[in-house]
Amino acid sequence: MKANTAIGIGCAFFGLLMGAMMDGTQVPAFFNIPALLIVCVGTAGVTLAGTSMAQFKQIPKLYKLSFSPPELNALERVRLLVNFAEMARREGLLALDDELAQVDDEFTRKGLQLVVDGTDPELVREILEIEMDAMAMRHAAGASVFEKAGGFAPTLGITGTVMGLVHVLENLSRPATLGPSISSAFIATLYGVGSANVVYLPVANKLKYLSNLEAEMRMMTLEGILAIQAGDNPRIVESKLLSYLSPEERAADGAPAAASGASEPAAAPAAA
Repeated sequence: MKANTAIGIGCAFFGLLMGAMMDGTQVPAFFNIPALLIVCVGTAGVTLAGTSMAQFKQIPKLYKLSFSPPELNALERVRLLVNFAEMARREGLLALDDELAQVDDEFTRKGLQLVVDGTDPELVREILEIEMDAMAMRHAAGASVFEKAGGFAPTLGITGTVMGLVHVLENLSRPATLGPSISSAFIATLYGVGSANVVYLPVANKLKYLSNLEAEMRMMTLEGILAIQAGDNPRIVESKLLSYLSPEERAADGAPAAASGASEPAAAPAAA
């Protein structure tokens, strides 16, 4: 999962270049500095104009996130919650307080702390759902930057092509230059459509996918926390949480059983 975005985009570029070369196009023909400036700098400018500077500054971080996302181990999260459920049932909810420092995931730690503090279950659900909604809004804002870029880039590419064709029409008196000039003019459209469909929109879709994965993980965590607070049998908690996992995930390491003793190490921290 960590490498599939880079592999996918790399395969797309490879397919485009190989297809063009097999058709007889020389690779140097694709390098056009004026077209690159029009599309890349122009797209960056109009994207910045359509969003905030704070969101725009997040672009490098979001690229890194899409190419190297953090691992979300749902099975480990189930184990963690089942162990807490057994501890709470055996020793009481207050016994969880000493174990919270071991929980790396902030959302899980916050929910369990609310339970230890004796917060009403409905209020626990409300607070954590607000946390989830806020996360979804942040993630949607990040993906929207790339969606905007994916919408602007083709239009900027067409604009660059029109500008190139204007230059071509200014030199109709020199027929020998018309072919290379027209070819060069259309490179801008290639840059615009290519960058939108090979880079910007795939990255936006990957960010949405990662956001959905984390939302599912947090929903499962929320149900586990409420089950712990309700004093449910650890095996019931386990059965409930395993319902969120695919059959492949459940079979990946065997069904997690409620273990005795202290809780296992916390699950990996969630994304952004």
